[in-house]
Amino acid sequence: MSGTYLGMPSFPRAARAAVQDRTLRANLRHATHTIRDKRAKAVAELGDWDQLREAGKQIKDRTLRHLDTHLLQLEQAVTAAGGTVHWAADADEANRIVTDLVRATGEREVVKVKSMATQEIGLNEALEAAGIAAYETDLAELIVQLGDDRPSHILVPAIHRNRGEIREIFTRTMSEWGRPAPDGLTDRPADLAEAARLHLRDKFLRAKVGISGANFMVAETGTLVVVESEGNGRMCLTLPETLISVVGIEKTIPTWRDLEVFLQTLPRSSTAERMNPYTSTWTGTADGDGPQTFHLVLLDNGRTGVLADEVGRQTLRCIRCSACLNVCPVYERAGGHAYGSVYPGPIGAILTPQLRGTTSEVDASLPFASTLCGACYEVCPVAIDIPEVLVHLREKVADQGGKGHRLEKAAIKAAGWVLNHPAALTAAERAAAKTRRFHPEKLGGLPLAAAWTNTRDLPVMPAEPFRDWWKRTHNS
Repeated sequence: MSGTYLGMPSFPRAARAAVQDRTLRANLRHATHTIRDKRAKAVAELGDWDQLREAGKQIKDRTLRHLDTHLLQLEQAVTAAGGTVHWAADADEANRIVTDLVRATGEREVVKVKSMATQEIGLNEALEAAGIAAYETDLAELIVQLGDDRPSHILVPAIHRNRGEIREIFTRTMSEWGRPAPDGLTDRPADLAEAARLHLRDKFLRAKVGISGANFMVAETGTLVVVESEGNGRMCLTLPETLISVVGIEKTIPTWRDLEVFLQTLPRSSTAERMNPYTSTWTGTADGDGPQTFHLVLLDNGRTGVLADEVGRQTLRCIRCSACLNVCPVYERAGGHAYGSVYPGPIGAILTPQLRGTTSEVDASLPFASTLCGACYEVCPVAIDIPEVLVHLREKVADQGGKGHRLEKAAIKAAGWVLNHPAALTAAERAAAKTRRFHPEKLGGLPLAAAWTNTRDLPVMPAEPFRDWWKRTHNS
């Protein structure tokens, strides 16, 4: 994934620092509560929401079971429509393909539609290393780019910034990237949007190459679909002469009829709208209309590994609506940067470790970045049981071993033996009761147990074991 996240601390350490930032917490609380409340009202308008949710789940599951067939059908349809399909096994291959395609045009700058897949592979950094400037055109992504920042939310990448911070970023850095911010720029949303529009218009009219992702790919026709709220994406998709789309293989759906379900559930779950203001679809190329050259880069980058896991596979249903982030109590307090990935929140806690593995400290910590409250599952429009996958991944992390896990296993094994031998259990209970006055309140002398008692006291041992009390009070 993106090189900008390399070397970040594990989630517990990153979150500990984030929760000390009062401005960040206030920004997140205001934004997530506003979005979640609007979403709830939008969903409540539909009497068949549960049926739509189940339909989306089943469509995705059927597609994933036969993904190889649908991908080949998609390739044939895109090729027949005048496009060119490239297969990328990992991030390095995808970056190399895109960089070579841009170089072949002779251009040294591109405009980009907001895309999680290109962030995942670190495409901007790869293009920069090749001497190619990539300009983000989504308003929130523009804020992040101008601020030399990282996205912290799937839908609203700059959710951690307030209006005053955005005005300061525009005033300070816009001139370094192109058209400067207007003099006397205020923090009114309309003024900030106008400044971004003027800044981006020059780039739209000049760019010869556009790069996008896609929300869906329809296998039967080779059609790609991008949904957005601003119109900047449509400018990127229609004005350049060459369009390159980098899309994860799991974004495939079989038919146009399947798309109908997701065009109802995605906007309500993400932006709380009945329908997206801009839904752009394109099938290959057309003479005199839109880009004259189209390339589709189908990205694996760990997805087939996820597909092979019967429990983890459901993660690939995700349609990137971000509803789970907006209801997560952990995300609301820690923010997106603490997850060390372009995929934050509950979905990031299960997707990132599956795509990257759990060998690094940050990835091994992500399955534990949750209270398992289940709110994420309740709002997911494709019914991903995120808590189930989190527990599944926690088991995998534990099975990797390490000193702490070995001691934990030994302790559980010993406890199991005691619980299976009543006489030993009785003796242990009586010994613990008789020595209760000597029991410490904290376990500071035991490094592996000290963290647990740093924030809680050990329970007080009763003066008499329960079974002795029961015999004494019920056998008389």
